[in-house]
Amino acid sequence: MTHLFIINPAAGSRDRTADYTKQIPTVCDKKGLSYRIEISACPGDCSRIAREAAATGEEVRIYACGGDGTLNEVAAGAAGYANAAVTVFSGGSGNDFVKLFDDPAAFFDLERLLDCDEATFDLVKCNDRICLNICSVGLDARIGTDVSNYKRIPLLSGFRAYALSTVINLFRGISEHYVVELGGEIIDDQQTFVCACNGRFYGGGFNPVPEADPTDGKLNVLLVKKVSLLQVPSLIGKYKNGRYKEIPHVVRHSLTDSLVIHCDKPTPVNVDGELLTATDVHIRIAEEKLRFFYPKGLVWEQNPLVVTK
Repeated sequence: MTHLFIINPAAGSRDRTADYTKQIPTVCDKKGLSYRIEISACPGDCSRIAREAAATGEEVRIYACGGDGTLNEVAAGAAGYANAAVTVFSGGSGNDFVKLFDDPAAFFDLERLLDCDEATFDLVKCNDRICLNICSVGLDARIGTDVSNYKRIPLLSGFRAYALSTVINLFRGISEHYVVELGGEIIDDQQTFVCACNGRFYGGGFNPVPEADPTDGKLNVLLVKKVSLLQVPSLIGKYKNGRYKEIPHVVRHSLTDSLVIHCDKPTPVNVDGELLTATDVHIRIAEEKLRFFYPKGLVWEQNPLVVTK
């Protein structure tokens, strides 16, 4: 078995290639492992490298060295290959997907990643893009996709980046008109945003549906109706902490395996923190699955870090 490390120099606020290329040989040589290191050269390169490795048919463990965007690319490349298992060796500006686990900091520890357990996770298809975690459309998507850009500005990491993105996007407009096909129903209305969850965390720590299960073959969909500017702070507070059940007059929750969102104009779509622009957004559980490995002993089935009321 080969251990393939795919490094994304563009992940996060700084290039961590030197850190990775120093640490990986030190640990792997000590354990006598067969490994190789590849460095992506452009967007989409992580997918290509992962796909080529998986297509050989040989057993391979692929480490996405970066954040959620890097993991998304690697997952897309390895999707559907039974001989390939994927994880993230954390180092990007956002590592939201692994907050699914009770100790996400373990994904920074290569020694622990090499001693692993494994699960088979669902994947999501958003138009022609693979998504592992969460897709969203609307205000939420505009804020989330802009956060990663603002995080690159000095002193604007974390909450400050999110706050700046929120303020700027609120001035651009809160709600938009969508026609949503969901569970045999057509919902023609103004929506603040629409979110489809396979995983649990995104946007720097938002946890909209704490019970989301990436193995149940279902998407947890939240439709958030039009709200006023004064309602936004309360909405965001409840949405961030998975308290959507407290505001059923604003947030509608559905379990489904697919939905379609028709927009009046090309609209930003958040796909695992990366930006897609589309007028018609088709979201569904993909036929492909993903073997995902993680440090031995971690728990993901129930998240003890989040308590909802």
